[in-house]
Amino acid sequence: MKTREEIIAQVNSLLAEEFEIEESEFAPDANLKETLNLDSINLVDLIALVQFTYKITIPVEDLKKIQTFSDLYDYIEQHQEN
Repeated sequence: MKTREEIIAQVNSLLAEEFEIEESEFAPDANLKETLNLDSINLVDLIALVQFTYKITIPVEDLKKIQTFSDLYDYIEQHQEN
């Protein structure tokens, strides 16, 4: 099981590479869609990347709850396999 710090470091690295944005632009309370400039297709890519990397499933109804980077870190931390 990864620590929150490990999750943050890994997620930020993955997102920076996938969306070609500097990690320095990622603030915990920053809006994911705005910061990563996501449209609906990119959002699907983001979810697929997270689900594959962490072996978790993010149901559509949970997507609405994931607005910021911190929300994403929390979700992964809470749903990762032990």
